[in-house]
Amino acid sequence: MEQEFSSVLLENAVSQLSRLPGVGRKTALRLALHLLRQDEQTGVELGQSIIDLRRGISYCTCCHNISEQPLCPICSDVTRDTSVICVVESVKDVMSFERTGQYRGLYHVLGGLISPMDGVGPDALQIRSLVERVKGGCISEVILALSATMEGETTNFYIFRQLGSVPVKITQLARGVSVGNEIEYTDEVTLGRSLVNRTLFADSFAKR
Repeated sequence: MEQEFSSVLLENAVSQLSRLPGVGRKTALRLALHLLRQDEQTGVELGQSIIDLRRGISYCTCCHNISEQPLCPICSDVTRDTSVICVVESVKDVMSFERTGQYRGLYHVLGGLISPMDGVGPDALQIRSLVERVKGGCISEVILALSATMEGETTNFYIFRQLGSVPVKITQLARGVSVGNEIEYTDEVTLGRSLVNRTLFADSFAKR
């Protein structure tokens, strides 16, 4: 590929920045030139923070949330209700629910949703570990808090079937979250109310 800029270093920086989600080459160039206008220490601190992030953060061995320790701060918090697990798609959803201040249980991060069209099957997600966790612990309720999309509903139903033989209450968010909406884009008040007013997942079949 022909080099776009006269500087190889600038070319490399733009190429790397443009790999970030939502960042095209024009935005990447603007960011790179902005960094060049700053003092050297600013760039060094930015670079070091990214290195520290990549090397220092892993995933919780229990819920798969991001963590700097084997157990994330939520799983290791003795004040949380360990009998309730809220199943979410991503780490961003954990952050969304925590901002509501309406939930004091634990989480389980799937790492995505079942999407055959995208080649994502159940084995690519943390569903098996969820089932093992529910079977092995004193869990009384599993809240299916996935986005109200086709992929979210498919994943909900699959998990419901996998937990069919386990004596645990399975609930889902109340429909304050509009169909087609993703959790991370839902406002905190609506999200909090949907969590507090959650319904039994099995009841959704009776209404169809």
